[in-house]
Amino acid sequence: MTQTVPGRRYDAVLHLLDRQLVDPDGKLVAKVDEIELTDLGDGRLTVTAVLTGPGALGPRLRGRVGQMVVAVWRRLHPAQHPEPGRIPFRYIVRIDSAVHLSMRRHELAVDGFEDWVRDHVISRLPGARHDPE
Repeated sequence: MTQTVPGRRYDAVLHLLDRQLVDPDGKLVAKVDEIELTDLGDGRLTVTAVLTGPGALGPRLRGRVGQMVVAVWRRLHPAQHPEPGRIPFRYIVRIDSAVHLSMRRHELAVDGFEDWVRDHVISRLPGARHDPE
């Protein structure tokens, strides 16, 4: 288990990208699709947030596939100018095989697109059902 310790160095690809985000109740929140970096002004970078959803993942994918993911996400997203889900790094309390958060899933508001797709697309498919949380 890796505790998030201020000043500790992490390998963002190894410790963060594509890891599952888990809330304090053990509920799955999303996956880390991208990270937000801030320049400390002395040439060093620090992670300030993890980003989730197709708007964050699409640019990581190369070529037309990534462009298509972002285009479909923007087209289907209920917001006029959607932004990827953003979770400030201060909410990360532990990193192991998953990234553990101090806030609960419903407090984070990072799953609006997934909720919209579930309610407006998936739920209309024959045999689809939604189990409330």
